Amino acid sequence: QVQLVESGGGLVQPGGSLRLSCAASGRIFRINAMGWYRQAPGKQRELVARITRGGSTNYADSVKGRFTISRDNEKNTMSLQMNSLKPEDTAVYYCKAEDLSTTAWSTGRDYWGQGTQVTVSS
Repeated sequence: QVQLVESGGGLVQPGGSLRLSCAASGRIFRINAMGWYRQAPGKQRELVARITRGGSTNYADSVKGRFTISRDNEKNTMSLQMNSLKPEDTAVYYCKAEDLSTTAWSTGRDYWGQGTQVTVSS
């Protein structure tokens, strides 16, 4: 059974920083891309940042220059360093593993974590 667990959320003042982590566990052969998504109350879930297995990244325009995504392919972990946080960054942040395969011959599928709350407020 594959699980994705996020950690690192919390309450922070505007201008502050947080670092989110995501750990994938269970029977894992390979993870293609990984990404961070967020969902604010009353809004649709949106992509925040994504990183391929080879390390290519892309970011939402709203977080470019403030957030940095990274991953460790050997440990099946991913992080999101969030700096200069704004109240509009408040949301539940979700980790996603794309095309995760459990064996060399199995078809991959996507997995989601349970989410971690980030609140930016004074």
